[in-house]
Amino acid sequence: MQNNDSNILNLFAKNVSFGHSNGWVQNFEDFKKDFNSKKVIYKNIDQIEIYEAKKYKNIYSVRRKIKVSGLYKNQNFEMMLGLLEIWKKEKSAWKLWSRQSVEIKP
Repeated sequence: MQNNDSNILNLFAKNVSFGHSNGWVQNFEDFKKDFNSKKVIYKNIDQIEIYEAKKYKNIYSVRRKIKVSGLYKNQNFEMMLGLLEIWKKEKSAWKLWSRQSVEIKP
């Protein structure tokens, strides 16, 4: 995502669910449309910390903190986010199945 490379879409399960820190929820098609339209352009995504990583069979749960900056509808933004990501193994590849973020205020 940092390079706004459409190959990022290959990491997502077709039934992925994105929960954003502003309450906005997207499915794969919604995300793909917004990503391709450049509605959101990411300049930097820096992983700050991984709090927790758990595996159960073909599922991984990851909690982490990231700092992200970019443009949303041509307006600059920068924020710290707490993420919960659920990854699912499909055939031999790990795919993002569900993601929820919350903004971490200073």
